[in-house]
Amino acid sequence: MNQKTDIEISYEPRATSCESLVSSHQSLVKDTEYCDWKLAVLKYAKFALFTFAFFLSTFSLTAQQQRFPKPEFDSGYTQPSPVTPEPRALSLEYFDVLVLLLVLSAATWFALKSRSRQGILWLSIFTLAYFGFYRNGCICSIGSIQNVTLTLFDATYAISLTALLFFLLPLLFTLFFGRTFCAGACPLGAIQDLVVMKPISLPKWLNKTLGLIPYLYLSLAVLFAATGTDFIICRYDPFVGIFRMDAKFHMVVLGVAFLLMGMFVARPYCRFLCPYGVLLSWMSRFSKWHLSITPSKCIQCKLCTNSCPFDAIDFPTNEKEVVKSGLGPKRFITYALIIPLWMVLGVFVGAQSHTFLSKANPTIYLAELMISKPEIKEDLDNIDVQTFRASGKSMEQLVEEAEVIRDKFYIGSMIAGGFMGLVIGMTLLNTVVFRKRQDYEPHRGNCFSCARCVDYCPVEK
Repeated sequence: MNQKTDIEISYEPRATSCESLVSSHQSLVKDTEYCDWKLAVLKYAKFALFTFAFFLSTFSLTAQQQRFPKPEFDSGYTQPSPVTPEPRALSLEYFDVLVLLLVLSAATWFALKSRSRQGILWLSIFTLAYFGFYRNGCICSIGSIQNVTLTLFDATYAISLTALLFFLLPLLFTLFFGRTFCAGACPLGAIQDLVVMKPISLPKWLNKTLGLIPYLYLSLAVLFAATGTDFIICRYDPFVGIFRMDAKFHMVVLGVAFLLMGMFVARPYCRFLCPYGVLLSWMSRFSKWHLSITPSKCIQCKLCTNSCPFDAIDFPTNEKEVVKSGLGPKRFITYALIIPLWMVLGVFVGAQSHTFLSKANPTIYLAELMISKPEIKEDLDNIDVQTFRASGKSMEQLVEEAEVIRDKFYIGSMIAGGFMGLVIGMTLLNTVVFRKRQDYEPHRGNCFSCARCVDYCPVEK
């Protein structure tokens, strides 16, 4: 059968190159704090580039593997007929939603009303036992991001009501009461919270740099789900294999590594990787009610400063240090004006990387494989190829589908890149913004409402 095999599905870069803006210093820098700021910015950039390269290389390696390796059996083995497992009863799915609602309500009560760290601790143990080990970590609110995304971009897919509720309920509670979902209703957070032993405080510049990773992860998760490529949040969940006791060895190692790290760097997944945490942080900043360290007036005893293992307590503003730092309106205006440049740069990087990222899609992977290696069409050991041949599609149809998907990646990668540029620009802008505070207060976006600081406060309830 003669088929065209010279079809090209790769694209030439469409974005024009951007010229770098180079600023020269006219005088010696006398302010040591300005030097420290310069060093921090350089560290931001280096770490951001390293993180981006790490994620891209990880997904690239995944894309190069055969999707469904052919199993090997001993002679005489009879392949059993596949049987579709019975779905979980709808009544039990709604029961899970009811349990989530009750746990969210209890976590909110313990954090805001009774101010009980012990209550949140026992609630976390229940959450870990039920949603973690009994329900095997699925469905979870974190992974539901992908279900919602796929529903929006694929007309053939419809999200179930229970999955939608798992996505929406924590966000609604967070909008009104802060991140009480993280405090006692998330099994991924609970398993990390229980192993915190001797937490260390990370430098502010490192906290902010690592804080960019969840935004990148969220962008990639939405991009891969919208194009029908993969649910990467579920695939690379470091704890679901522990919950189910059936993970591959490298995923078990990853999960154990997170737990060991969590003994000293509290909740590393929640703080520096969780994509759902980005949405929760946005909601929590606008929460009407939020956990407070003291039930009344702060007496400035400073006992709470060492209580938070997540570096989520903001100190009172020292106006003298603000004036001395020289971070005035000029620098704020400069950072604000270069945000569009960050976004343009992000769009450019996204456009340049869309071909690389799209190789993780099974359709594009198969099309490129069959174009580059025509002889593989006769390989009876390749399940991907044999599945394609059994579908009855022609090579032209496969390539057309791949081109459509790659066009989606092109647009989606540019949007994701522009989003990351906006995030980086806003993060830098935030470094020169000082909010006036009289007391020690939990950071509304980063606070997990765990109530540890409440135990340290000597002010009576």
